[in-house]
Amino acid sequence: MKLKYISLLLLFFFAQGTKSAIAQNQPPVVQQSPQQLCPAQIETAIEQIINRPQFRRLRWGISIQTLASAQNLYSRDAQKYFVPASNVKLLTTAAALQRLGSQFQIRTSVYSSSDGLRIVGRGDPSVTDTQLQELVQQLSRRGIRQVNQLIAEDSHFRGAVVNPTWEWEDVQADYGAPVGNFVLNQNAVELKLLPQQIGQPLRVQWSDPTEAVWWRVENKTVTVPAGETTTSVSRDLKGAVLQMTGNLSVDAEPQSVRLAVVEPTEHFLRHFRRALANAGITTRQTSVVSYPSHENVQEVAAITSPPLAQLLIEANQNSNNLYAEALLRAIAQVSSDSIGNNGLEIVSNTLTTLGVDPNGYVLADGSGLSRHNLMSPETLVQMLRVMANSNVYRTSLPVAGISGTLKNRFQNTPAQGIVQAKTGTMSGIAALSGYLNTASYEPLIFSILVNQSNLSATEIRQAIDEIVVLLSRLRRC
Repeated sequence: MKLKYISLLLLFFFAQGTKSAIAQNQPPVVQQSPQQLCPAQIETAIEQIINRPQFRRLRWGISIQTLASAQNLYSRDAQKYFVPASNVKLLTTAAALQRLGSQFQIRTSVYSSSDGLRIVGRGDPSVTDTQLQELVQQLSRRGIRQVNQLIAEDSHFRGAVVNPTWEWEDVQADYGAPVGNFVLNQNAVELKLLPQQIGQPLRVQWSDPTEAVWWRVENKTVTVPAGETTTSVSRDLKGAVLQMTGNLSVDAEPQSVRLAVVEPTEHFLRHFRRALANAGITTRQTSVVSYPSHENVQEVAAITSPPLAQLLIEANQNSNNLYAEALLRAIAQVSSDSIGNNGLEIVSNTLTTLGVDPNGYVLADGSGLSRHNLMSPETLVQMLRVMANSNVYRTSLPVAGISGTLKNRFQNTPAQGIVQAKTGTMSGIAALSGYLNTASYEPLIFSILVNQSNLSATEIRQAIDEIVVLLSRLRRC
């Protein structure tokens, strides 16, 4: 019995050894990572997302290509028109960089003339009260203590300061602020609504108390018990009349509201006159003229904007409409072949020269706020390809999970840090177009546009982000 047990034990070890030897002679089994995605799988993976029941009524436009070889990895209605929202800024900033150069700056000048001081605005979107103080200090160092007449020369470029295709709802808000020769504090003012005792109207607190006198407020708000908050601040069609309605709970935090100014040149002039007064320089009279001086004037003070490379960062990373529109006007001003004065023809001519098909888009503004803009995903990919070697251009784009309008997206995903892309959001519209650089696959260019949606922007963005994360998992297989 003991001998039989030993024999069985030896037989067991022999079998295990034989099994081990066989295993060593077999080719290794390759375990595919669950994060791995082959190019052949990308179409199925994307359509599993965009064909979900909640997306059945909206329109998807998608173009995904390799950067170097222009190989098409996925396409859906890529040649059709979509409203691109702020993806328009990709075209405007590319044209500005080509036309103006990365070191271009916008100058605001003060000239001494026979009738006083003449300030000439040239559409610098970066001017704040701090820059006005710098101008005043320069004047003070020249010994100027009194100004008979302070003139704002509003003639550098002409035309409407508000795009006629923008919606009324947008032009009231700070993101739809007017853009002209004079811009100060991004042509917006801020106020806060604060609860009082239950039953009382909300208290209106202006960040700059001197602004209050230029607005007539119709306050129909009321402070209510905890749990109820619905407030609305709008401007009437006639001008600076604010209509406030709704409720704010007694325990609520103050609500901040930013409004577009009505008369940007007058707004600039008021602040400049106040800055002069604070420095002990009195001003007897102010006026606005729409023509340049014909006498030999001398520049006595000046400020300049940051270089264009920095202006592009503000326009694209923070999707600043005012900056994009200011760049559009700058393009028109320095271009001798402009038709009209809004620069749209110059943008189109510049992009055509670069190799972008002019039939792939229709432009109504430089920022994307207009719903009259039309663009195909294929055109955006084409645009991104011709600008791919421009470090200044690519640096101006938000980085996934790190900066700008993508700072809070793609965090803790494979896409974080390897996607440079421009966002776009309007009611019913979402967009994301840019570059994706992954070590496991060749660099990609993509454009994803969603139109005609009744879903929340958050829900659409989540789906778009899912698609981009899929692309970040691509491997050669």
